Amino acid sequence: MATQRKVIITCALTGAIHTPSMSPHLPVTPEEIAEAGIAAAEAGAAIIHLHARDPITGKPTQDPAVFERILPRMKGATNAVINLTTGGSPHMSVEERMLPAMEFKPELASMNMGSINFGLFPMLSRYESFQHEWERVHLENSRDLVFKNTFADIEKAMALGAANGTRFECECYDIGHLYSLSHMIDRGFIGGRVFVQSVFGILGGIGPHPEDVIHMRRTADRLFGDGYEWSVLGAGSHQMRIAAQSAAMGGHVRVGLEDSLWLSPGKLAESNASQVTKVRKILEGLSFEIATPDEAREMLQLKGAGNVGF
Repeated sequence: MATQRKVIITCALTGAIHTPSMSPHLPVTPEEIAEAGIAAAEAGAAIIHLHARDPITGKPTQDPAVFERILPRMKGATNAVINLTTGGSPHMSVEERMLPAMEFKPELASMNMGSINFGLFPMLSRYESFQHEWERVHLENSRDLVFKNTFADIEKAMALGAANGTRFECECYDIGHLYSLSHMIDRGFIGGRVFVQSVFGILGGIGPHPEDVIHMRRTADRLFGDGYEWSVLGAGSHQMRIAAQSAAMGGHVRVGLEDSLWLSPGKLAESNASQVTKVRKILEGLSFEIATPDEAREMLQLKGAGNVGF
């Protein structure tokens, strides 16, 4: 297996899993999210993965008007690739999740490669109180939640994305998602160099054991050969360990407060940039070079920042 000479760092700023009560450092307002993205890019992230939140309640939102308060500011201050979510929140309809990507035509957008159980409810026991009632409901309802992305959903989203020149970060939460992605490639819904983001440690998906990471990589190699770029994210405390393993196996990495609120055991990350700085030190300590945004664009065959809708 060839070693990746330059590693792409993605930073996922806020996501839809964690809630404002879990950390005072989670960016919520458009201004906080934009500043978090700019700082993460300055720290070395080539790609910024972007969700938005209601600025009052912190609840995840796919309202394009909120994204419109973030995107121009980030684009004007950084050269990073801006990757818009089509996942939104597991509680949203597919049509709602797709709104920002369709409105703003980004270079890159996330795409969950299948439907899964998405269990967040174990986090309920870690917090005695919440600032907003929706937070408790959000976690409790995940006991009976299927994060829906059927083949019809994926086909529709990929066709719309292709019409806009948007490529996809194909998020694979389990081995079966790799096979679903292979199926979509065979049917012509996605072509070129495929960007696979393997997700480890979400309850309902593949686990975070090193053998799970190896199994995901081997399966992707068998299905896609040398026609793809591989990145990983580890949920919670697994974040940095899985990142280091990915780099050693020729892959890229994703960090950020969407995936983990922590910088080290018992210590909350005070910013997204702090996680980027930490993983960069790990990678450079392993003698890897960090990819610039333009190098990431070349590797992933993106259309360029001048061809987006914001």
